[in-house]
Amino acid sequence: MLTGPLLIVVFLLSVAVLLVTIIKFKLNAFVSLLITSVATAVFVKMPMADIATTLSKGFGNTLAGIGIVTGLGVMLGKFMFESGGIEVMANTILKKFGENNTPQAVAMSGFITGIPVFGDVVYIMFAPMLRVLSKKTGVSMVTYAGALSVATTCTYALVIPTPAPLAVAEALKIDVGIFFVYALICAFIGTLVGGIAYGKYINKVDHKNNHTYSFDDIALEETAASTEISQNKPSFMKSLSILLVPILLILIGSFGSMILGEGSKITTLLKFVGDKNVAMLIGVIYAALISLPYINSSVSDIMNDAADQVGLVLLITGAGGAYGGVLQATGIADYIATSLSGFAIPILVLCFIISQIIRCAQGSTTVALLTTASILGSTIASSGVSPVLCSIAICSGGIGLSLPNDSGFWAISRFFKISVSDTIRGWTVGGFIAGLTILLVVLILSLFQGILPGLM
Repeated sequence: MLTGPLLIVVFLLSVAVLLVTIIKFKLNAFVSLLITSVATAVFVKMPMADIATTLSKGFGNTLAGIGIVTGLGVMLGKFMFESGGIEVMANTILKKFGENNTPQAVAMSGFITGIPVFGDVVYIMFAPMLRVLSKKTGVSMVTYAGALSVATTCTYALVIPTPAPLAVAEALKIDVGIFFVYALICAFIGTLVGGIAYGKYINKVDHKNNHTYSFDDIALEETAASTEISQNKPSFMKSLSILLVPILLILIGSFGSMILGEGSKITTLLKFVGDKNVAMLIGVIYAALISLPYINSSVSDIMNDAADQVGLVLLITGAGGAYGGVLQATGIADYIATSLSGFAIPILVLCFIISQIIRCAQGSTTVALLTTASILGSTIASSGVSPVLCSIAICSGGIGLSLPNDSGFWAISRFFKISVSDTIRGWTVGGFIAGLTILLVVLILSLFQGILPGLM
């Protein structure tokens, strides 16, 4: 296979070709991803016998992680929609926060749920409600999608007990409690800037340019009369409970062992029901039972409709994983990281840059964080800079510049029903702004190293 700078050239060309074929020529994303994956593998001179295996492995590994929860999540959202629960929640949010403040409410919801819940699960559960809100308020769908995805990813990448920051803390041997406090503050600031402030800017731009979104598939009552006829809807608390049951189960699974300790039968049970797949299955069963008095279709029909909708999403998401697998197998990220380590770049900035590059090349926040911590572990230990701050800088690099080789990119695009270019505007750019903001906060905190508690 190719080595050295040519790898970077091939990587940049592959991303450009992928974006052009999807945005300019409107090629189906699933097909475009597969074509680009094969072309990239051929250009880097990957052995022919390995290309098909790499594609299959990347596709399969991605769906193994999110396939079940995606299907169940769409079913849960379908029950919320068919029962009227989504409309009830949307109307309640409007009354409580007002139209101008709904993006803030959405971002804070994502910030909280992103700690215990896998990001794609949050997108799946919130997307139907946010599309209804966008139609009602006129707030840009990209604003909502960006607010939720940026907030969710900020907490996923930075706030324990999510696995990626926990692994970084373990790799760099830092105090988890101190790391949690500073990381939570940084993640919150990143959400404010990249999720809320930038989202408001997008909303202004969309209104100025008359950029609208299609909500033809949303069946809302158009007149007061029809609203009077259809009053058989669940209460706000019942609707909210459908959303909260899987979230609370995952929370219990995450924190149960920390409270009760490892090894007990209760802890084992809590971990089982708190597994994202099991929690979502329980959530779907609960949603079906709660929705029964309010739905006109049968439970089976609603599940079948949801299963039909999820097919293309899984294909595109899996193809994104295949593309990421090819890029990973080329060694692009390792080459770039090793090359940058030889430059006289401040350690905090280096932590961010390497993590960000690996994030772009491989499409995975978790891989970016773990790889960077492994590469720079010894350098950080001898640098004299607080390893807590270095850990946060690494985590901030794993947030933004999500490209089409990231399965989350396609989850956001498909579930919020926004275009590739809109996904780039709201999520790719918004996440990058959040990551840069967090890096800036870390650099400011480094000025007080030795003064602030825990930053030694």
